[in-house]
Amino acid sequence: MIRSELVQKICQDFPDLTQREVESVVTSLFDAITDQLAEGGRVELRGFGAFSTRHRDARTGRNPRTGEAVEVAAKRVPYFKPGKEMRERLNLNGAAND
Repeated sequence: MIRSELVQKICQDFPDLTQREVESVVTSLFDAITDQLAEGGRVELRGFGAFSTRHRDARTGRNPRTGEAVEVAAKRVPYFKPGKEMRERLNLNGAAND
């Protein structure tokens, strides 16, 4: 699901809200999560999961076109850990599809 599909789904579920209002809410939510992670914080949504960042050390990578060694700087990357409820729902649905 992409962002526009999420907005459409919410608009269908809440017909009293306009698409512009829903887009504003979705944007505000994503901005709040991003801002908190940028500050080094963590965002936990009970039943859904937790967003945090992980540190990646500097390393030597390779340019896929040329094979040339390239230095990759240290950085923080986003990390998502699903909540217990989400894992259980995914595993129930996965078992039914097997």
